[in-house]
Amino acid sequence: MPYFTDTQLAMRDAIRRMVDKEIRPIAAQIDATDTIPPHIFDLFGDMGLMQLWVPEEYGGPGGDLTSVCMAREEISRVSEACALIAGQNSIGVILPLLHFGTEEQKKRFLPLVAKGRTLTAVAMTEPESGSDVASMKTRAKKDGASWVMNGQKCYITWGNIAHWVLVFARTSGEKGFQGISCFLVDTRSAGFKVGKNEKKLGLNGVPNVTLYFDNLRIPAENMVGEEGRGFIACMRILDMNRPTIGAASVGVAQGALDAALEHAKTRKQFGRPVGHFQGLAWMLADMAMQVEAARALVYECARQVDAGDFSRLSELASMAKCFASDMAMKVTTDAVQVFGGAGYMKDYPVERFMRDAKINQIFEGTNQIQRIVISRHLLGLH
Repeated sequence: MPYFTDTQLAMRDAIRRMVDKEIRPIAAQIDATDTIPPHIFDLFGDMGLMQLWVPEEYGGPGGDLTSVCMAREEISRVSEACALIAGQNSIGVILPLLHFGTEEQKKRFLPLVAKGRTLTAVAMTEPESGSDVASMKTRAKKDGASWVMNGQKCYITWGNIAHWVLVFARTSGEKGFQGISCFLVDTRSAGFKVGKNEKKLGLNGVPNVTLYFDNLRIPAENMVGEEGRGFIACMRILDMNRPTIGAASVGVAQGALDAALEHAKTRKQFGRPVGHFQGLAWMLADMAMQVEAARALVYECARQVDAGDFSRLSELASMAKCFASDMAMKVTTDAVQVFGGAGYMKDYPVERFMRDAKINQIFEGTNQIQRIVISRHLLGLH
C-alpha cells in the first residue's frame, strides 16, 4: 500500500462513506437511465471534489495529484461515471490556468470553480483528429479585440452541461504542433452549439457530445498561455490526467474484485463455495496481485509529481495509465467469469464494471499511443 498522510486517509474515508451512502444505491440506476442525478454534482461540490486542485489562495481545497487520484479511485469502486466528475473537473481547466494562465485569469476564473458549482470541459478531439492532435482543423482568427472560432469537436465529456470549455484551435497556418492555441470559452456565447449526445458501451450517465463553433467570438483575454503554444498546455493536461485514469482503473478493478470475492465465498457448487476450487482461487489471487501492482505504480507517479519532480512525468503517467487500464480490463473480465452465467446479467455490477473499464484503454491517448511514449523515453527519442 502506498504511503498516505493522515489528511489524505481522512479524505479517502470520508469519500468512501459518501459513496457507500449516496452512490452505491443508485449506481445501477445511473447506468440504466444514462443520467447522473443533479444532486450528486452539488454533493461533490460541497465536498470539494469538483475543485480539488484549486489552491487555497483562490478559495479551493488546495489538493494535489495524489488527492485527485484517491478520489477517483474510491468513487470508481462503485461508479466510474460519477468518478469522472471529480477527475476531469479537477484537472481539465484548473491545471492549464495554474501553469499557463495570467494572474488576472486565475483571479477571475479559479474562485468561480472553487465554489464547487461550475462544471468544466476540455475540447481537443475532432472527427479527423484523435491521437493525432496536431491535425485539428478547428480554427480561430484574430478580429480586433476578439478571436473568431469556427469548427467542431466530438466526444466532449460534459460538453452539453459545462459552463466553461477549454478549446484548442489552430490560430496560424503553420503545420504540426505549431500554431495551436488554447481558449477558455463561455458556453453561453452566441455561436456555441451542442450536437448529439453519443450512446456508449459504458460510462453511462456521462454525456459525450459534439460541439460546433459557428463564428464564435472569444475575448482576447480568454486565450490561455501564449499564442501558438497551446499544444504544451494540451500535453500537460494529458500527462497530469493519465495517472488519474490509472486510479479510476484501479478503482473499477477493485470494485470488481470485491464483488467477485464475495460471490466466491457465498456461491456454492458441489457442496462448497466456488472460491475453494483452485481454478477460481488462483484467478482471484492473480486479480489481487494485478490490482496492487497497478495501485503502486499510479501513486508512485502521483508522489513524484506532488514532490515537485516532473523529470519522469510523461513516461510514468503513460505507464500508470496503460498498465492500470489494461489490468482493469482483465480483472473486470475475470470477475464476470467468477460469477459464471450470473456475471453476464445486469443484476450484478461486474458486467457494468467490465463495460466501464474499456474506455480507460482508449481515451486520453490510446494504450498503443502510451506504448509509443514509453518506448521513446526508453530509447531516448522523446
